[in-house]
Amino acid sequence: MKNKVLSRDALLKKIRSIKEEGKTLGFTNGCFDILHPGHIDFIAKAKKHVDYLVLGLNSDSSVRAIKGNSRPINSQDFRAKILSALEDVDYIAIFDEPTPYEILSLIKPDYLFKGADWKDKVVVGRDILKEYGGKVKLLPYLKGYSTTSILKKICKKNSIV
Repeated sequence: MKNKVLSRDALLKKIRSIKEEGKTLGFTNGCFDILHPGHIDFIAKAKKHVDYLVLGLNSDSSVRAIKGNSRPINSQDFRAKILSALEDVDYIAIFDEPTPYEILSLIKPDYLFKGADWKDKVVVGRDILKEYGGKVKLLPYLKGYSTTSILKKICKKNSIV
């Protein structure tokens, strides 16, 4: 299996090549703590719009900062390995910051994909894309799937509340 997890320098080198070829680049991000059908569906929908899809993966420390000390359930290396197996994911960039703002400012994708639930929220990086004509594309979620809801069901079923 091809190693899709790249350092920032290696990713920037790949992206220069992609842009020189005139190919389209998309970006999405998340914790992807427990991979489920909603994630797979969303990634597949994003990939349909671009030649290359970069997935920004929150590091373990980033997930803890966002979700609390009980998360992540799975380590960043484990999550990256699972995501690497998805054919719609071309490259993975692990980031320590709470948001992907810094990485977006470096790679400047043609598209930033977020879930439709971001419609009335501030999309981190929208200002960056606006500067050079990139687009934020909101994609519908597969209903009934979220890591948080899955964890709540498990806890309720096992009386861990």
